[in-house]
Amino acid sequence: MNNEIVPVELDYRDLVETYGSPLLVLDQAAVRKQYRALVKALPGVRMHYALKPLPHSAVVATLKAEGCCFDLATNGEVDLMLENQINPDDCIHTHPIKRDGDIRYALEYGCKVFVFDNPIELEKFIPYQDKAQLLLRVSFPNPESKVDLSKKFGCTPEATLPLLRKAKELGLNVIGLSFHVGSQVPNSRRHVEAITACNQLIRDAAAENINLQVLDIGGGFPVNYAADGADLDIYEFCAPIREALSNTPEGIRLLAEPGRFISAPCMTSVSSVMGKAERFGRMWYYLDDGLYGSYSGQLFDHINYPKSAPYATGEALPAVLAGPTCDSIDVLADDIDLPVLNVGDVIIGKMMGAYTWASATEFNFFRKANILVVDSDEAAELRAVA
Repeated sequence: MNNEIVPVELDYRDLVETYGSPLLVLDQAAVRKQYRALVKALPGVRMHYALKPLPHSAVVATLKAEGCCFDLATNGEVDLMLENQINPDDCIHTHPIKRDGDIRYALEYGCKVFVFDNPIELEKFIPYQDKAQLLLRVSFPNPESKVDLSKKFGCTPEATLPLLRKAKELGLNVIGLSFHVGSQVPNSRRHVEAITACNQLIRDAAAENINLQVLDIGGGFPVNYAADGADLDIYEFCAPIREALSNTPEGIRLLAEPGRFISAPCMTSVSSVMGKAERFGRMWYYLDDGLYGSYSGQLFDHINYPKSAPYATGEALPAVLAGPTCDSIDVLADDIDLPVLNVGDVIIGKMMGAYTWASATEFNFFRKANILVVDSDEAAELRAVA
């Protein structure tokens, strides 16, 4: 099922009838659209898709065909690259904290670029100094982001030059700097501040004859999770970033690590009502997918996905959507207006490509949703030919 292309003109009820429920419908056309939009918004920046939010072969294959590179962080993600025959020269390994076996596994695959952020991590590369190229991750805390990744990783700007000097003393090849200003940032201000600071650090390093060649600006590019479904204008969002990058020292290669921006819009959840009950004056609808499954991102990623019952009619009334497990925390929406639903009716979740299937569990032995791959570009082309 995972590699089958199905006609997208079928409605979701037909898909459930044919393939069962719950489903996650992955549209490769949405992956292409997001990738192309970001490339246009950041010309000259080489994109490395961060596998973490949706490490699925259909996404990898689509991006490979577009010429995208990849950002991996674990041995399992190395395996995904091997399965999809990705050139290791098109990969960077960005986990700042690694076991020796992780380094060796990535090097055996052929990935040579790694990230570090502290002296202890730096010393792990001494046995591999003739093979590994390093990026030093700098921390720029961003409380405005949904997930502030600088809390866990990155050295302070003040520690950057001392670490670069130590690397030089050890004979290790640091080729550049990287940063990540957090996930789902509301504006590009912190990107600009981080780029400006890194540009100065690159110049300061050059004054000490430490010549860096790469600046990795990470990810954090946002998407719109509002129910209106409007696309965020990524070109406008990135305008200040483009201006900041124009001041980067000459000859610096630019990288980015988009994840959510590319994957979030590509997947739609399709779940079914498996039971209903009136409780405390409201109707509760129990679905066959929930917080422990595809909606895991509501807990782990702090996102409220748009949910609807597009095929139901009638007056919308206050209701509750609950997941299938026996755990009382498994509630998707405790205040949502819906028409009266019957057992078997379909609930749709939009924007569910990032941190959903990837972090879903099979708690209580409720199986993860199957992924059904579609390509609306291909279907549109077939209709045009017909």
